[in-house]
Amino acid sequence: MHSYRSHTCAELTKSNVGDTVRLSGWVHRIRDHGGVLFVDLRDHYGMTQVLCDPDSPVFAEVEKLRSEWCVRIDGEVKARDESLVNPKIPTGEIEVFIRDMEVLGSAGELPLIVFGDQEYPEETRLRYRYLDLRREAMQENMKLRSDVVASIRRRMWDTGFREYQTPIITASSPEGARDFLVPSRLHPGRFYALPQAPQLFKQLIMVSGFDKYFQIAPCFRDEDPRADRSPTDFYQLDMEMSFVEQQDVFDTIQPVIAGIFEEFGGGRKVDAEWPQISYADAAMWYGTDKPDLRNPIKMQDVSEHFRGSGFAIFAKLLEQDGTQIRAIPAPTGGSRKFCDRMNAFAQKEGLPGMGYIFWRDQGEGMEAAGPLAKNIGPERTEAIRQQLGLDVGDAAFFLGGKPDAFETVAGKARVVIGEELNLTDKDRFAFAWIVDFPMYEADEETGRVDFSHNPFSMPQGGLDALEGDPLNVLGYQYDLACNGYELVSGAIRNHKLDIMIKAFELAGYGADEVHKRFGGLVNAFQYGAPPHGGCAAGIDRMVMLLADEANIREVIMFPMNQRAEDLMMNAPSEPTSDQLMELGLRILPQED
Repeated sequence: MHSYRSHTCAELTKSNVGDTVRLSGWVHRIRDHGGVLFVDLRDHYGMTQVLCDPDSPVFAEVEKLRSEWCVRIDGEVKARDESLVNPKIPTGEIEVFIRDMEVLGSAGELPLIVFGDQEYPEETRLRYRYLDLRREAMQENMKLRSDVVASIRRRMWDTGFREYQTPIITASSPEGARDFLVPSRLHPGRFYALPQAPQLFKQLIMVSGFDKYFQIAPCFRDEDPRADRSPTDFYQLDMEMSFVEQQDVFDTIQPVIAGIFEEFGGGRKVDAEWPQISYADAAMWYGTDKPDLRNPIKMQDVSEHFRGSGFAIFAKLLEQDGTQIRAIPAPTGGSRKFCDRMNAFAQKEGLPGMGYIFWRDQGEGMEAAGPLAKNIGPERTEAIRQQLGLDVGDAAFFLGGKPDAFETVAGKARVVIGEELNLTDKDRFAFAWIVDFPMYEADEETGRVDFSHNPFSMPQGGLDALEGDPLNVLGYQYDLACNGYELVSGAIRNHKLDIMIKAFELAGYGADEVHKRFGGLVNAFQYGAPPHGGCAAGIDRMVMLLADEANIREVIMFPMNQRAEDLMMNAPSEPTSDQLMELGLRILPQED
């Protein structure tokens, strides 16, 4: 017999009754029923109930067991009484009577209990992650992640892609976040960077004549943490194709993503239609470029109904250039109590409040109620109702000013309204391609123009488009949104050197700097670069959605905490004097 096990803790069934078996695993739970000790023995695959009474030669040793001790047991498989069968587990019809036992690893007092669903502070969970990972929910999440990655690989190979690896130690490049720099021992005073993405390398792979590339790529970005983003590193499905247009990329990746969500979505519906929505329309309708389309609410511009109206606040706002009044429809939200609650929400978000109108039945017909309705009169309120398609029992909320100032709050309000009124279909995955991103944005304080998205994207209209106002230039850039999260980001690349130089010049990067920072790509583009494009899908975020988790750390094996610290491995740590000397570095003391 094998030194540690003849079966896993999920394998034994009624057909094994009478067999002598060997199991190894962790003591999940111990129960003493009148001198008979029942132990739930757990391994990665499942659970088996083993038992021991005073007739067992190792009864005294079994009495000493505690939770999370790692043990090996030898015993005889017995059938459970019909009344004691546990249909919830594969081994629920049997139990194993212990004849021999060996303690493989004892455990001290536990900082967190693996059995049960107790909640523990994140600091405790991350410091003792190896214990946290023993919990059933975490085991399932990590298995899901592994299965998703394996399925992605199969699907990409089946689509005609091959996987190629790109360097982990490389040069710094602008990807929209801070680099992690790595000092060079051989070249004092010079630094490598960990790649924010394999962007330049995958473009060079296309220039090298490889038609289709993909990689399950680790990416490193020194970012502020969020619930849906790791502060240090993450993994993405990275892909690139030659001789393609934007729609070709969509048609290639959509079946892969849809297939993953159908395979691992737990029966939730996966929308077949993936609309293409312009960035401008997404901002207008949803207040975000990653809308949750499970929520049917679509915001609308209602400025004309307030221009010159009796509601002075909005009327005066509209006299200023670039201002707008936007309405958020709220079907079934037509009560003063709900309207007051949403008004309080806006105040918590830093706004003075939200105007509102709700429509109620007064017996003799419909009436528009609320302060706004009184100020603008029945004719304007009726025009608003008809534009928004609302009826008795519905409401609408209003925000005004320059869209950049209120759009984010409007988007949040739309989400809250959809959830509170049960309008959002939770049992579904809704996808949308967001297209036509602006290539550039201007800093509000300095007015400096810089890239708003991927700097290596092809501008729509090519070189001619770069001759006018940079803020009007759109790029062949696209994101895929799913249930309120950005899942995929990509672009058709700028493969023409003259257009690339001009695009960087508009963002303040001279030709010399472009050659210096991206010399490899610039040189390659002089030797017959093909048109190419691709995208990257966030694997951590994808698994988070499939696992129905709100925090990405629940689907990463060993995540950092909110301060980008690894509490278990004590990282980041202080270097030794010898290490600093070898690298030619000196750490300056921080000023208080």
